[in-house]
Amino acid sequence: MRALLFGAAALVMASFAMPSSDVAFAASEVKVVVNNQVITSGDIAKRVNFLKLQRQKGDLAKTAKEQLIDETLKRAEIARLRMSVSTTEVDAAFGRFAASNKMSPQQLGQILDKMGVGVDHFKSYIAISMSWPRVVNARFGSSSRISNDDLVTRMTENKSKPVTTEYFLKQIIFVVPTAKRNAILNSRKAEAEASRSKFPGCDQAKVFAATMRDVSVQDLGRILAPEVPEIWKPLLEKASGNTTSSVVTDRGVEYIAICSQRQVNDDVAAAAVFRAEDIGKNNAQGVNPNDKKYMDELRSKAQIVDR
Repeated sequence: MRALLFGAAALVMASFAMPSSDVAFAASEVKVVVNNQVITSGDIAKRVNFLKLQRQKGDLAKTAKEQLIDETLKRAEIARLRMSVSTTEVDAAFGRFAASNKMSPQQLGQILDKMGVGVDHFKSYIAISMSWPRVVNARFGSSSRISNDDLVTRMTENKSKPVTTEYFLKQIIFVVPTAKRNAILNSRKAEAEASRSKFPGCDQAKVFAATMRDVSVQDLGRILAPEVPEIWKPLLEKASGNTTSSVVTDRGVEYIAICSQRQVNDDVAAAAVFRAEDIGKNNAQGVNPNDKKYMDELRSKAQIVDR
């Protein structure tokens, strides 16, 4: 999570011991308009304070403004393609980040407020950081495929094909309507957890779901371990039996049914492992040429007006 949020420049949490921010919050003024979306002096001040927490140097006001312009463009593109992570995923990431620094979410929120960053600003940053890779991968995914020649070369270099886990999965969703979320979420979570011990197996999944209220089944088919969405990876790794523990999402409460799993080392599996390794290396180095290419394209088409 730290790497996701901050790339090569990890946030130094010890800096939270600094005194309260000295940035004065006067009445916010519009500083930049990006495709009719405004960035205010207050927005820039919050990002400057955030950069200070990361111990960044240089012209922080300029860096803050440029980051916020990029994020405004990213947010619009994420919304256009409907590829945003859920508020539940953002809240979970916020909680994990707090826990990794031995704090409760409430304590982290107090510190962010004290430093002039604010919880909403930080969560917006998390949401975009988590959502944007989905957009980039959707746009350039085909260009990241490994060619047959490259695959043969890398398997030769590795002496053997890499081994990974092949899953066949179904998603069991206990639907929670938005209007009733506060009232029934806890009871639906209890229903979902109770149903796991009674799950009859994937062949009977739809019949099983039909015996309960507002439960749907989605067939996820074959998924290789490197391709499993981040939200499900730890649950699959810890699963005992044929279901994972449940998780709250925007749709309701969900868990994964494991129809089968086995170790495989075919060409498709090898390509998935190598691709995941490449993505991991690029993320660790803070390098993604497709990200820059996408942003250059969005900026070239955008109307950006300084005030």
